[in-house]
Amino acid sequence: MSLQRFTNVIRLAPRVSAMQTYRNNTNAAGNVPQFKTLAITTPKPFVFHVELNRPKKLNAIDREMWLEIRDCFESLAINPDCRAIVLSAAGKHFCAGIDLSSMMSLGQQLADSEDVARKGIILERTIKIYQDSISAVERCTKPVIMAVHQACIGAGVDLITAADIRYSTQDAFFQIKEVDIGMAADVGTLQRFPKAIGSQSLARELCFTGRRFEATEAERCGLVSRLFADKDTLLSGAIDLAADIAGRSPIAVQTTKESMVYSLEHTNQEGLDHIRIINKLHLQSEDFAQAVAAQLTKDEKPVFAKL
Repeated sequence: MSLQRFTNVIRLAPRVSAMQTYRNNTNAAGNVPQFKTLAITTPKPFVFHVELNRPKKLNAIDREMWLEIRDCFESLAINPDCRAIVLSAAGKHFCAGIDLSSMMSLGQQLADSEDVARKGIILERTIKIYQDSISAVERCTKPVIMAVHQACIGAGVDLITAADIRYSTQDAFFQIKEVDIGMAADVGTLQRFPKAIGSQSLARELCFTGRRFEATEAERCGLVSRLFADKDTLLSGAIDLAADIAGRSPIAVQTTKESMVYSLEHTNQEGLDHIRIINKLHLQSEDFAQAVAAQLTKDEKPVFAKL
């Protein structure tokens, strides 16, 4: 098929006008989930800003926040008004880790039973809830951008390593602190952090010692990809990036994330097989037709329908 004929075929594909998209998006404000420990806003079209919102507790994660993080990202994963997510935190610090005071009720449950097997089941169920909370960020079909300021400790590191992109302020610092309270991290850091930075040696040093490392080291090792002067410019940069992503084909972006997450745990050939099976359908989408037509004809940026 000649280039001209291909262009003509592409031009016949259904197009979604900006007015249609505007009409479809007018009810977006009513499609924002509400939570007690999270604040959610929509700063730009198709961009959702999720904020950890326990500033008086330095955003330490209690049981309610664990459950709400899971519910929030599972909800946004299927929300047609959401195409990209920024996660930041209110107050002085990003996250001080797990809220140890909230563990008192768990301690009471364990104290109420004398049987080690039953205690083990209680702990296993609790750990699974917390693991599923963090994994909901990774499983979310929409790209997730972390905007980290000041302290990111313990469970905060678990949370950010499940994201797709990590930005931070220049004064941010990080600490995998679980060893300092006599436990091994069990909700994702030990699995995701070494892959995020690409160095088993450094990852094990930081996990074995619990030492604090600053934003400059985090950028150097690849934990974060960009540093900002302060929180305001950090949020602006993260939201601008999210808006850029949200303006692209949701089918293309979400398929890209799905393939990259899948390929982390599979061989190259398995990853190739996976994306081939997906793209035999997705290459027939109107998104592909519109994007190709815009590239070939130097047309205005295409406007994609909700997914």
